[in-house]
Amino acid sequence: MDEQSPNIRRRRLGQVLRRLREEKAQTLEAAARAAGVPRATLGKMETADAKRLRHTDLDALADLYEVDTATREAMHELANQSKERGWWSKYKDVFGDNALPDWEAETSMIRTFQAQVIPGLLQTPAYAASVFRAGRALEEEHITRRVEARMARRAILNRVNPPHLSAVIDEAALRRIIGGPEVMREQLTYLTRMALRHNIDIQVLPYSAGAHLALAGPFTVLDFPEQRDSPIVYVATAADSLFLEQADEIARYNVAFGNVQGVALSTALSAEFIATVLRDLEGQ
Repeated sequence: MDEQSPNIRRRRLGQVLRRLREEKAQTLEAAARAAGVPRATLGKMETADAKRLRHTDLDALADLYEVDTATREAMHELANQSKERGWWSKYKDVFGDNALPDWEAETSMIRTFQAQVIPGLLQTPAYAASVFRAGRALEEEHITRRVEARMARRAILNRVNPPHLSAVIDEAALRRIIGGPEVMREQLTYLTRMALRHNIDIQVLPYSAGAHLALAGPFTVLDFPEQRDSPIVYVATAADSLFLEQADEIARYNVAFGNVQGVALSTALSAEFIATVLRDLEGQ
């Protein structure tokens, strides 16, 4: 059974609460004061930043906005679903509080650009371990834990209705020998096999493409099947992971992905390119 995303449920509840408040022409301060809910709490509820949703607060807001029984029940249902724990909760030490798999759980399309490494969802265990082992910054037990978490993420590509994964991979990620020739051969062979799936498109961005709109670095755009669930952009940095939700931010990354996808090789030519890199590795 597919997982549900608590983050998505919090966003939906926040949208409902904001819409109800605006329909009553209430400011955030006025609504919070009238309902007896702290302004900061109501603000976090509307922006989906509230990790704890009290049913007494929801009832007070439902009374203030004079909602019908069905709406009140739906609000409570969303609040209850936002508390559910997915498989990723046991890897909180790896993913942190705002886990990428939480968003991936309900995504219908994943568009990702990677410049230095193979996308996480397409990595083999040995390759992933070599990535985490780089610079010897982590203890081996922590590396094993991170590899387990990354491999668990791949399960979404095997579910009954998997998301469509569109990956643009820079040539550098294919040429960089991570973990040694044998690890890279296994990784590129696996990449070739995954590219044959109906729900996965892999394109190579060759050096010859020159400058493009994603020179700032890798990113991932997640789209959801429900129109009310707006896309989200995931950007990993050396220090943290950012989730961007503003419409203008989404638009910029949509344009950037469209650009790199447009200048990248076709899926057919990309498969030939990867095969060429594999042949080069066979001689090493």
